[in-house]
Amino acid sequence: MGVATDHTGPWTIDDVLALPEDRATRYELLGEALVMSPAPGVRHQRAGFRLHVILDAAARAAGAPVEVLEAINVVLPSGLVVPDMVVADAGATAEDTVSVDADAVQLVVEIVSPGNRMMDRMVKPLLYAEAAIPYFWRLEFEPVARLVVSELQGGRYVTVTALVGAATRIDAPFPVDIDPAGLARQ
Repeated sequence: MGVATDHTGPWTIDDVLALPEDRATRYELLGEALVMSPAPGVRHQRAGFRLHVILDAAARAAGAPVEVLEAINVVLPSGLVVPDMVVADAGATAEDTVSVDADAVQLVVEIVSPGNRMMDRMVKPLLYAEAAIPYFWRLEFEPVARLVVSELQGGRYVTVTALVGAATRIDAPFPVDIDPAGLARQ
């Protein structure tokens, strides 16, 4: 790929946002380092779509002034990331921009794939906590489908629920019923 080799010096958020749209690769900025990851696979896409539909319906039912977005650039104090899903304040998404500031994000969701386990389990939660994003969910498929629901407490994420199997109600940022196993089932 020529993108990384055509650039000299440290990367900036503006540099990353100026890259051409590429549906096969996600570009993220950690500090001044560009991180590239491949587009997610079928199971990941299926689960993401279904979770988006569920979150959108729950937000509307609750009258929450939010928008559910997939794979949007989120500007953090220490870089730029592309979470699998974001629940952001509706006012922050009123304009057709290519990014959302972290202070407008209520929830980030990462769907763990084989190639991104370390980023989704260790690196990104630290970045989201640093940005004071109130809720972080991580959907895992191995060894079984489960949803790890965490909320920010004292500057770090604390797991409040780990859902496996049957549908369970989550109350924040708005009430929603989710069955993690059903999200990826064909």
